[in-house]
Amino acid sequence: MASASFFPASGTSCEIRGTASDISRSGTDLDVENCDLQITSLLKKRRLSSTTNFFSHGVFRKIEESLPTLHSPDYYMEPCLKDMVTLEFLDPGYCSRVPDFVVGRFGYGCVKFFGKTDVRGLDLDQIVKFDRHEVTVYEDESNKPMVGQGLNKTAEVTLRLQIKNIELEEQEVDDIVKKLRESMRRQGAQFIAFDPAYGEWKFLVDHFSRFGLSEDEEEDIIMGDATGVVQDPGEMNGGGNSEIDEGMQMDTKGLVLSHSLPSHLGLDPVKMKEMRMLMFPVEEEEELEDFRGVVSNQKQAFGKEYIRSPLHNSNQRLIHRSSPPVVRKTPVALLEYNSGTFDSISSGTVLMTQENKGMPLKTIKKEGFKLDLKQETPVTGSHSRNIVDAALFMGRSFRVGWGPNGILVHSGAPVGTNDTRRVLSSVINIEKVAIDKVVRDENNKVKKELVDFAFDAPLNLHKALNYEEKEVGVGFFQLKLLKVVSNRLELSEICRSYIDIIERQLEVPDISSSARLVLMHQVMVWELIKVLFSERENTGQLKSMGADNEEDMMQDTKEGPPEVDLESLPLIRRAEFSCWLQESVCHRVQEEVSSVNDSGYLEHLFFLLTGRQLDAAVELAASKGDVRLACLLSQAGGSTVNRSDVACQLDIWRINGLDFNFIEKDRIRLYELLAGNIHGALHGIKIDWKRFLGLLMWYHLPPDTALPVVFRTYQHFLDDGKATFPVPIYIDEGPVEENANWSRVERFDLSYYLMLLHASEESQLCSLKTMFSTFSSTHDPLDYHMIWHQRAILEAVGVIHSNDLQALDVGLVSQLLCQGQCHWAIYVALHMPYHDDYPYLQAILIREILFQNCESWSSQESQRQFIEHLGIPLQWLHEAMAVYFNYHGDLPKALEHFLECANWQKAHSIFMTSVAHALFLSANHSEVWRIATSMEDQKSEIENWDLGAGIYISFYVLRSSLQEDNNTMGELDSLDSKNAACRDFLGRLNESLAVWAGRLTVDARMAYSKMAKEICDLLLSDISEGSTRDAQLSCFDTVFNAPIPEDLRSNHLQDAVTVFTCHLSEVAS
Repeated sequence: MASASFFPASGTSCEIRGTASDISRSGTDLDVENCDLQITSLLKKRRLSSTTNFFSHGVFRKIEESLPTLHSPDYYMEPCLKDMVTLEFLDPGYCSRVPDFVVGRFGYGCVKFFGKTDVRGLDLDQIVKFDRHEVTVYEDESNKPMVGQGLNKTAEVTLRLQIKNIELEEQEVDDIVKKLRESMRRQGAQFIAFDPAYGEWKFLVDHFSRFGLSEDEEEDIIMGDATGVVQDPGEMNGGGNSEIDEGMQMDTKGLVLSHSLPSHLGLDPVKMKEMRMLMFPVEEEEELEDFRGVVSNQKQAFGKEYIRSPLHNSNQRLIHRSSPPVVRKTPVALLEYNSGTFDSISSGTVLMTQENKGMPLKTIKKEGFKLDLKQETPVTGSHSRNIVDAALFMGRSFRVGWGPNGILVHSGAPVGTNDTRRVLSSVINIEKVAIDKVVRDENNKVKKELVDFAFDAPLNLHKALNYEEKEVGVGFFQLKLLKVVSNRLELSEICRSYIDIIERQLEVPDISSSARLVLMHQVMVWELIKVLFSERENTGQLKSMGADNEEDMMQDTKEGPPEVDLESLPLIRRAEFSCWLQESVCHRVQEEVSSVNDSGYLEHLFFLLTGRQLDAAVELAASKGDVRLACLLSQAGGSTVNRSDVACQLDIWRINGLDFNFIEKDRIRLYELLAGNIHGALHGIKIDWKRFLGLLMWYHLPPDTALPVVFRTYQHFLDDGKATFPVPIYIDEGPVEENANWSRVERFDLSYYLMLLHASEESQLCSLKTMFSTFSSTHDPLDYHMIWHQRAILEAVGVIHSNDLQALDVGLVSQLLCQGQCHWAIYVALHMPYHDDYPYLQAILIREILFQNCESWSSQESQRQFIEHLGIPLQWLHEAMAVYFNYHGDLPKALEHFLECANWQKAHSIFMTSVAHALFLSANHSEVWRIATSMEDQKSEIENWDLGAGIYISFYVLRSSLQEDNNTMGELDSLDSKNAACRDFLGRLNESLAVWAGRLTVDARMAYSKMAKEICDLLLSDISEGSTRDAQLSCFDTVFNAPIPEDLRSNHLQDAVTVFTCHLSEVAS
């Protein structure tokens, strides 16, 4: 590349002189100095927003668009912006493949992204954030790219730890390294090294979220009290001026890195505190003033540039200040949110109708948020009462969303509504997606008969079919996946059974017209499946049977269907399809015939021919005295010789110049149809796609044409735009007026896909995902209840093979769960095809069903038995019920189910914190013993077993031995041995209290105290039996260390004083 000298020698001007032609004419190589000079000017322009027209050349405009942005003065990147511009200028596209890109913050650390990284247009100020001993990349999860893209990739992180004493001993360094390794293991990262001389900690991450130390870990690694030292960028850069605007220099003395909960949740602590005070305005004036002071200091320190503000100082004052209890008030309608800057009091002002103490609030709007009705929605081109969610305008902190079974909770209102109450954001609306339209009548009420016919009856029929099992290992369990198997000889009977169910559903009263249309279409689809894919039994095989069954064979042959020649099977299938087609279009023919007046009998004849109602057509023509036409009609669709004769006669008339104006147009139309010219016959007339297919098969193609040829011919006409599109039934015959705008790229009717499947079964020209979408058979995009069965039966007989129709299975699962039929939902999940890439898909789905719908299936014994019969591991059922009872606070039941599902750690935790003490205080010792001993065999898997349930076991064993009711510890025959055993138990009891301190209730502590009291009483009851005074005093010393009430301790102290006094008397005497 060559370039002219764009800049004066002084380098003070940043205006490019010349054009690309000047560069080519110069012939001078672009050296690094000239390029650096251009880059310097570009950098100044980018930082100082110079008004000079620097980008007069298109190349530099592209360079600017490719550069990342980084405005924070204490952040840096490598290569720096200056070098990046240089390299992008010399090597266009460099910013899309920057090797080993580094982003860091002075005094905090840096991140090195391995490999080539695309940094074009990245806003590094928002993406990469360093805080005290932590780094966060893509704090906003919604903007985080996939792993491996952007900055969400493998990287080496270096964090600078602020340690109290930098001169550490070797043992202290080893302890820090051990704790850092453990921290990295918990966070899923890999520890690399720790340099105690500089406090640098390096580790490797595969992808990003938040990595670093928690507050507890910081205290454990003897961190300094002060925050990380933020050095001056100029000093860190060797004292040079890094061309940062002086107005952007920040005062770092007051910067305190917040470790509060809002910070860890990715929220702004300042805004969260402001919102809390707005919603609970009974706080004292002092807190408001403290808060204002923080915002004011922040404004002075940072100007209009937003940097996370500390609340540390004000929070410290609030913690030590005693304030009256906060009284919660019912929130009122939130009317407006104005996003502001630091020019105002805060970064955002929430206006509410309630008066807030000390805050200048006023009501601006009363009607809430509304969408401009002049703007059409991008989906439908109309409004269709779309919901405007006021919470969406308020930000995600206010957002509400989806619940189970299609429940939507929102604070919005339909567009254009006149109900002003509904647009207030404090009014929560609960709505439900219409997943259950199929079981509702025309009055929108759920009918139990429709539920039975839509779900129960078809699934019971499906379950009655033959199926094969495939065991799949899921951890320690085996899951039996199911697959229906059948053959084409049985297909006719299976289709008939499904048709019977649908016909009974049609008899249910009050079904809407659209639902009735879909049901009738489903009947015709099952009939079409039977016609296209069923096979007849070859009765000739009976002749090969033994002679001993000759009489039975003759009887079966006589009763069964007649033997059919294999060569005639295609013609028989064609005849059956022709009957199916006539039946499908019969009602359409009758509708059009009824609209024709008596004088238009020729038009009447044509419509009868479109449905191949030849008998009626011939009878009508004869009744009108048109005998010759009746004779021609009687031969319609027959021999191709007759068609050729009629076509030849029409050609002769045209050649001889016959004036067709003297012949009725409808008669010419009939002649064209009889001649096989269907396009000429349909000139000026529109018919549905099924009748067009019928005209093609009956009058255009030879009568012995096989069905695959018929279907392919129709497809060719469709590709050429000469055939009617096979639109779905709800558009073809329903109230939806979309036929005019329908194009061939849209989904077609399921019947047409079945025809394509029959025409090319091996290659499967049609997409199965498109074929088995709900739009191919119904207007309800959430109704999968019948198309799932059609897919299953076609797979069972070997017509199709697919393992990527999981959306179809999950769609039916959602419908079943909406009706509370969890057992059938699990049954459908077990029929999902196994995929090597997703080996645990079925297990994950089944467990989710069990967990989310536990209340439904656990309360119905029939459903639970059905699920167990399917081979679902019982541990999964118990785990789901354990979580359910634990959530609802029924901890004894939760404990039992956690024990059944072998979740020993969780069971042990519930036993210790919620169950054991209640049973113990109620003297139900047998139940405590049963539960504790049931976990004893797995004590190696339970944390703190000896200080948990083991305490109760030790108590019962020790108490039994001390009472001498059951001598299980024969060595406790002396006072010293008993004292030692009691001292050991009471010491463990104190350790247990220390371990479980924060989780034990008052009742639990009372149980511990009662155990200690019983052991102490049993121990002291034996001190007078020939023991020495030293042994007696040692027993009292053991009792004093027991966790018993102070009044008991005082009583024992008095006894000890008495014993000691006696001892002194004995010594004196």
